[in-house]
Amino acid sequence: LERLDLLFKLVKKFRFCWEACLQTASSFKLVLRDNMIKQFLGRLPKKPSKSGDKDHVGRSSPLVSHQPSGPRGADRASNLSSQPPIISSSGLSYGSGMHVGNGNSRPHVNGNPPSAAFAALPSFKDVPNAEKQSLFIKKLNLCCTQFDFTDPTKNIKEKEIKRQTLVELVDYIASASGKFSEASMQEITKMVSANLFRTLTTPPRDCKVDGFDLDEEEPVMDPAWSHLQIVYELFLRFIQSPETDAKLAKRYIDHSFVLRLLDLFDSEDPREREYLKMILHRVYGKFMVHRPFIRKAINNIFYQFIYETEKHNGIAELLEILGSIINGFALPLKEEHKLFLIRALIPLHKPKCIAMYHQQLSYCITQFVEKDCKLADTVIRGLLKYWPITNSSKEVMFLGELEEILEDTQPAEFQKCMVPLFRQIARCLNSSHFQVAERALFLWNNDHIENLIKQNSKVILPIIFPALERNTNGHWNQAVQSLTLNVRKLFSDYDPGLFNECLRRYEEEKAKEKENKLKQEATWKRLEEIASAKATSGAAVLVSRPLPRQSSLV
Repeated sequence: LERLDLLFKLVKKFRFCWEACLQTASSFKLVLRDNMIKQFLGRLPKKPSKSGDKDHVGRSSPLVSHQPSGPRGADRASNLSSQPPIISSSGLSYGSGMHVGNGNSRPHVNGNPPSAAFAALPSFKDVPNAEKQSLFIKKLNLCCTQFDFTDPTKNIKEKEIKRQTLVELVDYIASASGKFSEASMQEITKMVSANLFRTLTTPPRDCKVDGFDLDEEEPVMDPAWSHLQIVYELFLRFIQSPETDAKLAKRYIDHSFVLRLLDLFDSEDPREREYLKMILHRVYGKFMVHRPFIRKAINNIFYQFIYETEKHNGIAELLEILGSIINGFALPLKEEHKLFLIRALIPLHKPKCIAMYHQQLSYCITQFVEKDCKLADTVIRGLLKYWPITNSSKEVMFLGELEEILEDTQPAEFQKCMVPLFRQIARCLNSSHFQVAERALFLWNNDHIENLIKQNSKVILPIIFPALERNTNGHWNQAVQSLTLNVRKLFSDYDPGLFNECLRRYEEEKAKEKENKLKQEATWKRLEEIASAKATSGAAVLVSRPLPRQSSLV
C-alpha cells in the first residue's frame, strides 16, 4: 500500500509538470506570434504623425519613449523637456549630464512592475577583460530603473538584483586600473541623475523657537536609502578616483548637474546630507573650472534662506564645506570673498534657527578674521547689528562667537569698535538671564581680551562701571555677583586712580538721580494738591493732552 501511495504521488507530480510545460509552450507560441505580427507591421510604411512625437520609421521618439513614469519621473521628464537640448556626438544632452537618444537607454520603472527582461547580469569576474567595459555600461543602464520603496512588498527580487549590481559597480570603480572612457562617464552621470535627482517630498524643518531642543526631533529617513547610499558611494568613488579625467568629466558634471546636487542639500535625511557634503567638497577640489559657480550658487541658497524662507535643512553642511574653502583662500583676500562675508555670512546671524548651524558659521567667520585681521571691525559691527534683544540663548551664542573673534583681533582694530561693543556688553552684564550675564563676565577670563581691555581701560571702564555697580548691589544670581566682584577688583588693582574717579562719578550721578526723583515727586504732589483744591471749590480743571514721550535710547 505504501508503494502504491508513493507511485500515485509520483504520477500526480508528473501530470502537474506536464500541464505546466504545455501552458509554457502555448504562451511561448503566443509571444512568438505577436512578435512576428509586430515585425510584419513594422515594415509597412507609416503615415506621418501630426503630433510630432514619432520619427520617420514609425517608432516613438527618444524623448517620449524614455519618459519616466510615476510622480517623480514625470517631474524629471518635465524638467528635461523644458531645457534646450545640447547636440553632441553621444546624443541629446539636457543640461544635467543625463544624455538620451543613445540606444542603451532604459525606461524608468518608478514602482511599476519591471519587464521580464529585468534580470541579473553576469559578474565581472565571469567575463573576459575585453567585455568588461560593455558589461559595465549594461549594469549602469540596468541600475537606471527605479522602484517604489514606500511599499516594501513590491518588486522584492528586482530591488535585490539592483542592489547587488550597484555593489558590483562600486567595487569595479574602486579597483579600476585604466582611465574611464567618455561613454562610461556619460552612463555614470546618467545613472546617478536617474537615481538621485528627485523631488524632495518631505517639507523642510521650520525654524525652531527659543528653548526648543533640536535633538528631540526625529530626522526623517528616506525609505530608498538602501539603494541611494550605494549610488552616493559609487559617485563618490568615481569623483575621488585618479582614473577620472576632470577635463572629460566636466562635460557631464556641468553647472546644471551641480545645481541639482545642491538642491538635494535640503533633504531631511542627515545621512544623505553627509554624503552630499563629501561629494560637493570633492567636486570643488577636482573641477577648478566650477569653483566660482559653486560659491555663487551657495551664496544664492543663503540669500533665499535669509531673506525669503528661513527654512533649509542643509545650511550647516554647506557652511562646513565653506569652512574648508575659506581656509584655502590665498592672501590678500579678493574683494569677492570680502563681499561674501559681508553680504551672506554676517546676515546668517539674523534667522531664529541659528542654533542649527551656528558652530559652522562661527568657524567660517573666525577663518576670515584669521586671514585678514582688518576684517575684525567689520565682523564685530555686523554682530552688533544683528544682536538679539529678547532671545537669551541666541545672545549666549553671540557672546561665545565674540570671544573667538576678539582672540584674533589686533589693538588697532579693537579701538575702532570698542565703544559700541562695550555698550552692548554692559547691557549683557545687567541681563536678568543669569547665563547671559555670566557669559559676558567670562570674557575677562581670556588673557588676550583682558590685555586689550586694560590697554583701553580709560575708555572702557566708564562705559561698563555703572553696570558693574548695579550687579554688585542688586543682581539676583549669586554667581553673577561673585564674578562681577572679580572683574571690579581687576580694574581697581590695575588703575586705582581711574577706578576711584569712575566710582566718584557714579556716586555723583546716583545723587543727581535721587535729587531729580525727589523733585519730580514734589512736583507731582503739588499738582495733586492744586487739583484737589480746585475740585472742592468747583473751578474747572484744565487737562492738557499728554505730550508723546521721547525715547531715552540713543
